[in-house]
Amino acid sequence: MAAPETQWQAQAGAEDIDTWIAAQTSREVLRFITCGSVDDGKSTLIGRLLYDSRTVLDDQMAGLEADSKRIGTQGGALDFALLVDGLAAEREQGITIDVAYRYFSTERRGFIAADTPGHEQYTRNMATGASTADVAIILVDARKGVLTQTRRHSFIVSLMGVRRLVLAVNKMDLIDFDPERFEEIVADYRDFAAQLGLTDITAIPLSGLNGDNIIATSPNTPWYAGPSLIQWLETVPLDAGRAAAGPFRMPVQWVNRPNPEFRGFSGLIVSGAVSTGDPVRVEPSGRASTVARIVTRDGDLTTASAGQSVTLTLTDEIDCARGDVICAATDAPQVADQFDCEIVWMSETPLIPGRPYLLKVGARTVTAQISDIRHRVDPDSLHPLAARHLNLNDIGRCTLSLDRTIPFDAYVDNPDMGGFILIDRTTSATLGAGMIHFALRRSQNLHWQALDVTGEARARAMGQTPGVVWFTGLSGAGKSTVANLVEKRLHAEGRRTYLLDGDNVRHGLNRDLGFSEADRVENIRRVAEVARLMADAGLIVLTAFISPFRAERRMARERMDEGRFFEVFIDTPLAEAERRDPKGLYAKARAGTLSNFTGVDSPYEAPEHAELVIDGANTPPEAAAELIVERLRAAGWLDAPKAD
Repeated sequence: MAAPETQWQAQAGAEDIDTWIAAQTSREVLRFITCGSVDDGKSTLIGRLLYDSRTVLDDQMAGLEADSKRIGTQGGALDFALLVDGLAAEREQGITIDVAYRYFSTERRGFIAADTPGHEQYTRNMATGASTADVAIILVDARKGVLTQTRRHSFIVSLMGVRRLVLAVNKMDLIDFDPERFEEIVADYRDFAAQLGLTDITAIPLSGLNGDNIIATSPNTPWYAGPSLIQWLETVPLDAGRAAAGPFRMPVQWVNRPNPEFRGFSGLIVSGAVSTGDPVRVEPSGRASTVARIVTRDGDLTTASAGQSVTLTLTDEIDCARGDVICAATDAPQVADQFDCEIVWMSETPLIPGRPYLLKVGARTVTAQISDIRHRVDPDSLHPLAARHLNLNDIGRCTLSLDRTIPFDAYVDNPDMGGFILIDRTTSATLGAGMIHFALRRSQNLHWQALDVTGEARARAMGQTPGVVWFTGLSGAGKSTVANLVEKRLHAEGRRTYLLDGDNVRHGLNRDLGFSEADRVENIRRVAEVARLMADAGLIVLTAFISPFRAERRMARERMDEGRFFEVFIDTPLAEAERRDPKGLYAKARAGTLSNFTGVDSPYEAPEHAELVIDGANTPPEAAAELIVERLRAAGWLDAPKAD
């Protein structure tokens, strides 16, 4: 099959190149996503759009013809999916793995198409594509109808704020263009979509492979009176004015100070407009000022609006840093540190309430944790299901807590101000994406009470420097034994101490917790908070807990001031700890009567930067205790605090 004449070939000889390029770049651009279940024909559909819109160049066409014969799935005929599937694994398996973006245009509009994978294991990639889409094309195989992944993708699309959809009932040629089957699928999907609030749905019967109803309406569907797919894409209205009509918001990405005479704040205006002389506020501090200049590379502006990247200078020297938001003084965003939100989990490591993560919203990064999972959502029925954690591709309604306040708008009102990602603190991997619904009322009503007696005053009264000595290691490593000996030595020296022991705490404070990963995280979170309060009271606090996960030990460290956390790793090999087995727990775990036991069927993550590592197999407890006390003394822990 010969390639159709491309737009470049058709127009380059007849038009001035500069004029043609200007026309192309000035066109309105629609971003759309194709999604649905496995093998519904998403890549083939986009490939066909590229081919029929005459944007496939000669060398690409030659490559397509060769690849179709070598690895195609159409018996040597053109396999349009190969125009989109770029990864070797995608071509070999005939599936989409990563999000593939392709640009093409018609006389009326430019398009950026996002081809997303249908396999459940790659749902996270689909969510990435949906986050920037204006409209969505939901593909359904006419033979299979609406499937679980169709519903899951539709749910994610609705969460991401996409409200205009095409229900593309594909492969109609394989059911002889049966109108009754088409209407049955449409009715089924509309019933489901109505539960998500999706009502702007245009259903189109098509064949991506053969081109039916792609560019023009097909003679094979005389019973269909609607538009072809490209006709719909060319005419569907965009919400381009929505951001411009909103209140002014500009997250600060950079404090621009090239010399002592200039200080500006650079960023992308995500909504609204701003003019010189406008009163503005900087959130979350609430400081007010006035716009002095709007600076761009091409010169100063009097007004700038959503979608423009600018540098603002203010009339006042106020504190404004990366991550702050410059906003309209009369219509500022809310500021809070606790939220109700929806989270799409994208990691094979489960989301655990209480575990610390990094949260990035706009240009601001803060520490966050999920306080509670209210429920996860069944993608088939949309019914809420009880959940203590979220697994890969789960979608859950959660309560989110941050370590500081942030300015925000609800995601439905402003995705740039209400959308966030969760990041692994160790690997910097993106773990999940979330959408803020609203701030919790308690976050607005709770305030720190100013106290006259400070932690420093209590420490002086105690005559010691308080802090937390955190013992960690396997069960049977000797943590409690050594910690007890350390406390005895400190007590003999007249130090005020308290030992929090893992077993003892579970008799009271944490008696409601089990030994699942989620419960272990919560166990350490509570202990870390108690230890911090005790240290603030002036005590030297010793804790003896397995505390198997690095993330929670890091969280405990960060609760304390710099230099007031001393981690002691009792490094006893598993074989030795199991040989000792003072409580018979290893025997129970090996027999299968005790589950989630560290070292047997639950992992222990050894410290990477402990202040002190004790060889638990070869160091007598008394010698270990003496070494720890001397190290604390050398670090200044046993000195009396200095007066202010």
